[in-house]
Order: sequence, then C-alpha cells, then structure tokens
Amino acid sequence: MKTPFLTAAILCAALSGPAHAVGSGINASAELQAAQTSIDAEDYTAAIARLGALVAEEPRNADALNLLGYANRQSGDIDAAARYYDAALSVEPDHLGALEYQGEMFIMQGDMASAEANLAKLSALCTDCEELLDLTEALADAGT
Repeated sequence: MKTPFLTAAILCAALSGPAHAVGSGINASAELQAAQTSIDAEDYTAAIARLGALVAEEPRNADALNLLGYANRQSGDIDAAARYYDAALSVEPDHLGALEYQGEMFIMQGDMASAEANLAKLSALCTDCEELLDLTEALADAGT
C-alpha cells in the first residue's frame, strides 16, 4: 500500500513536466524562449505573434504579458505596451521585469514620478537585481 506521501510525490512528479496550455498543446516555456529569440533579433512582429498566441491560451501568464508589452513598446505601440504591463502586474504585482519595463515606458512618456515609483517597488523587492540596476540606469540617463 502506498503512503499518502508517496502518492503525493508521484502525483507531483507526473505534473511537473513542461508547461502546456490547456487544450492547445502549446509549450509555454518553448514559446517564451522562441519569442525571446525574436526579441533578441529585434523581430518584434514575430515576437508579438508568438506571444499573442500564447496569451490567448494562457491569459494569466505574466512572463508572456510582460514580453508582449516590451515587444509592443519596441514597435512603437505604447498604448498596447501599457495594457500588457498592467495585465502582467495585475497577475503578478511583484514581477520584476514588468516593473522595470513599465518604468522604462514611463520614462519614454516623461512620467518620471511613475518611473521612480516603479524603482522604489523594485528596491523593496531586490537589492542588486538586473531589473533594478537597469531602471536605475535608465532614470540616470533621463537626467533624474
């Protein structure tokens, strides 16, 4: 007879495979990686298409929402970027990447107070993370 602990361990092992969207067969991790590759190549159109499909299947995927915001911002669609950053942060309020990228968007818009508020949130969450350092540098470059 299996113990409850062993049964739980077997169940956890079975469920810990790659993340797939329900009913779609989409591998979220692979899609995020492919989208990141497109972003690194500055192919924001491809990244937006991949991330849009992923978000359609997983509307609460904060990483995908954040990258979708970034790709839209880099493409010049600030309104879409703002919506996706807000969505990412509504799912995961302490998402470091979304706080950084949203802060950079605020700088682009000249909203330094909001960018500094995001910096303060990042400072409370981490002391030397890349997102904090990047937003600090972006604010310094903007002259604040």
